[in-house]
Amino acid sequence: MSDTFPDQTALVLFSGGQDSATCLAWALARFNRVEMLGFSYGQRHAIELDSRDKLLAGVKALNPGWAAKLGDSHTLDIPTLSAISDTALTRDVAIEMGADGLPNTFVPGRNLVFLTFAAALAYRRGITHIIGGMCETDYSGYPDCRDDTIKALQQALNLGMAKNFTLHTPLMWRDKAATWALAHELGGQGLVDLIREHSHTCYLGERGALHDWGYGCGKCPACELRAKGWRAFAATAV
Repeated sequence: MSDTFPDQTALVLFSGGQDSATCLAWALARFNRVEMLGFSYGQRHAIELDSRDKLLAGVKALNPGWAAKLGDSHTLDIPTLSAISDTALTRDVAIEMGADGLPNTFVPGRNLVFLTFAAALAYRRGITHIIGGMCETDYSGYPDCRDDTIKALQQALNLGMAKNFTLHTPLMWRDKAATWALAHELGGQGLVDLIREHSHTCYLGERGALHDWGYGCGKCPACELRAKGWRAFAATAV
């Protein structure tokens, strides 16, 4: 594994979703110590934050080596993001496409804000590696998930804080099937089962019946992407 950092600490944006749980495992396989950061911003699916404890407990049970690397888990409250956002992720409205071609689940500036707060926390804690689950391969078209956006923000953060931060996006060029496959590569069937059963992706916060791909309403864009990716992954895994 060429991109390993055995003497470094990483900060993972850890929401409790499929992507961030996979990124956590990716970081644990590469760094000496890993801290986590989640955001409470008035999201409808705030239940995702409650998923983190079960995911962390599962990761510790799966791999004692990873357990030894897990550091502090942080949560930042940024309710202002919800206050200035009129979106289906922060309001009880139907999910639909907007006139600009973006779904109304897009929260303007969200990833820019998240990564800026992450860099500020990382600065204080002496961390220069920040990991996020942004992806522009199999996503809803959010402009703040694009690789160009992340690269530009990295440059701005480095200039503005006089630090050499590296923003890692291991899922950038992976679709959801490949993200499931990465989880299997990193932690075997145990990690896949943990993410399937205990991560949360559904925009509506639905935790009803357990589908073969996990919990969720099965109809929102996040569930549809997750289910589609699972089916493609399962077809190749048999």
